[in-house]
Amino acid sequence: MKTETTIGGILMKNPVMVASGTFGYGREYAELIDLSRLGAIVVKGIRAVPWEGNPTPRMVEVPGGLVNAIGLQGPGVEGFIEDCMPFLRAVDVPAIINIWGTSVEEYGEVAARFGDVEGVDGLEVNISCPNIKEGGIAFGTDPAMAAKVIAEVRRRTTLPIIPKLSPNVSNVGTFARIAEAEGSDAISLINTLPAMVIDIETRRPVLANTVGGLSGPAIHPVAVKQVWEAAKAVRIPVVGMGGVTDAATAIELMIAGASAVAVGTANFTDPRTPVRVIEGIERYCRDHGIADVGELVGSLVLDDSH
Repeated sequence: MKTETTIGGILMKNPVMVASGTFGYGREYAELIDLSRLGAIVVKGIRAVPWEGNPTPRMVEVPGGLVNAIGLQGPGVEGFIEDCMPFLRAVDVPAIINIWGTSVEEYGEVAARFGDVEGVDGLEVNISCPNIKEGGIAFGTDPAMAAKVIAEVRRRTTLPIIPKLSPNVSNVGTFARIAEAEGSDAISLINTLPAMVIDIETRRPVLANTVGGLSGPAIHPVAVKQVWEAAKAVRIPVVGMGGVTDAATAIELMIAGASAVAVGTANFTDPRTPVRVIEGIERYCRDHGIADVGELVGSLVLDDSH
């Protein structure tokens, strides 16, 4: 069975990666699962300078998932290259760096800095985080701003770029087409949905940031719809994520049009989830006589009633 998948020129041994912000920088999970089984590792968001993120508390469990307002805490480009890249270079898995900034220029600066770093296979361009006050979601919900950021990143690097799109738009296909037109090699979606949790005893927000982003099984049907819409709009590959907890939810995204999937919140509850998803996809393909996992991609069947 052929399980290899290519996303924007990045060859992966299977179509299952881990989502940014849920897997640290890879090293944190090294003793929990065999990292070499993964299709790719997507690390936590990196900006030009170290960033402390939002004040605590910044995560709360809710029915069907988590609401988080971590705020993209990270060591900055130099700290990440020095402290994290040596480990990632030693792992036989593509490393995709999630990058962000508070200005178009910062996005370009970070992209350029990673261009000559050994072991970096691609950049996921985060234009859709709802948990930071500067930039963040504003870049991903304004077509003109999204185009500017992606164009600047494309201008500053030859690495594969994968904009991470926001679900908080009226037509995700529009943003998918913008990403493709500005030179993206693939797109990924969805990011979290804006959410809020209130402590009814104190009548105060549970999160110090007041609002955060909802992730986990609760957002999976939204992800399926938006992946389907985005995949119809472009020819570049789509990476689907949002509530992937097992092979069935991963396969659903692939049938909708995703060439690869990313496991996110489920990594917190069971670090073996990505491996179970990989094994489950392989089992499904064997059971259904599928010789190449690529046959699943965009295989949704619609009859006249649809």
